[in-house]
Amino acid sequence: MATNLAIDDVLLCEAQAIGRHKTKKATVTEALKEYIRKRKQLEVLNLFGKIDYDDDYDYKKGRQRS
Repeated sequence: MATNLAIDDVLLCEAQAIGRHKTKKATVTEALKEYIRKRKQLEVLNLFGKIDYDDDYDYKKGRQRS
Protein backbone atom coordinates (compact mmCIF):
# COMPACT_ATOMS: atom_id res chain seq x y z
CA MET A 1 0.00 0.00 0.00
CA ALA A 2 1.54 3.28 -1.07
CA THR A 3 1.28 6.00 1.57
CA ASN A 4 2.60 9.52 1.67
CA LEU A 5 3.60 10.76 5.11
CA ALA A 6 5.15 13.98 6.32
CA ILE A 7 7.78 12.59 8.71
CA ASP A 8 10.27 14.77 10.53
CA ASP A 9 13.52 14.32 8.57
CA VAL A 10 15.71 14.79 11.63
CA LEU A 11 13.88 12.06 13.54
CA LEU A 12 13.90 9.73 10.56
CA CYS A 13 17.62 10.21 9.95
CA GLU A 14 18.41 9.67 13.62
CA ALA A 15 16.29 6.51 13.74
CA GLN A 16 17.91 5.25 10.55
CA ALA A 17 21.38 5.83 11.96
CA ILE A 18 20.63 4.26 15.35
CA GLY A 19 18.93 1.25 13.78
CA ARG A 20 21.58 0.97 11.07
CA HIS A 21 18.86 0.64 8.44
CA LYS A 22 19.80 1.08 4.81
CA THR A 23 16.50 2.64 3.72
CA LYS A 24 13.87 4.96 5.12
CA LYS A 25 11.25 2.29 4.45
CA ALA A 26 13.14 -0.26 6.54
CA THR A 27 13.48 2.32 9.31
CA VAL A 28 9.76 3.13 9.36
CA THR A 29 8.78 -0.55 9.15
CA GLU A 30 11.00 -1.48 12.10
CA ALA A 31 9.75 1.51 14.08
CA LEU A 32 6.15 0.44 13.54
CA LYS A 33 6.92 -3.13 14.59
CA GLU A 34 8.63 -1.88 17.73
CA TYR A 35 5.68 0.44 18.48
CA ILE A 36 3.22 -2.45 18.14
CA ARG A 37 5.32 -4.73 20.39
CA LYS A 38 5.55 -2.02 23.03
CA ARG A 39 1.79 -1.36 22.99
CA LYS A 40 1.04 -5.09 23.30
CA GLN A 41 3.38 -5.27 26.30
CA LEU A 42 1.53 -2.37 27.91
CA GLU A 43 -1.77 -4.23 27.44
CA VAL A 44 -0.34 -7.16 29.41
CA LEU A 45 0.78 -4.83 32.18
CA ASN A 46 -2.78 -3.58 32.52
CA LEU A 47 -3.85 -7.12 33.45
CA PHE A 48 -1.76 -7.18 36.63
CA GLY A 49 -4.02 -7.38 39.64
CA LYS A 50 -7.06 -8.30 37.52
CA ILE A 51 -6.45 -12.03 37.14
CA ASP A 52 -7.52 -14.37 39.92
CA TYR A 53 -5.15 -17.24 40.55
CA ASP A 54 -5.98 -20.60 42.04
CA ASP A 55 -4.15 -20.78 45.37
CA ASP A 56 -4.20 -24.59 45.24
CA TYR A 57 -2.49 -24.81 41.83
CA ASP A 58 0.85 -26.62 42.01
CA TYR A 59 3.02 -25.14 39.27
CA LYS A 60 5.94 -27.39 40.22
CA LYS A 61 3.87 -30.49 39.49
CA GLY A 62 3.63 -29.45 35.83
CA ARG A 63 7.41 -29.32 35.59
CA GLN A 64 7.93 -32.93 36.61
CA ARG A 65 8.93 -35.39 33.96
CA SER A 66 6.84 -38.51 33.64
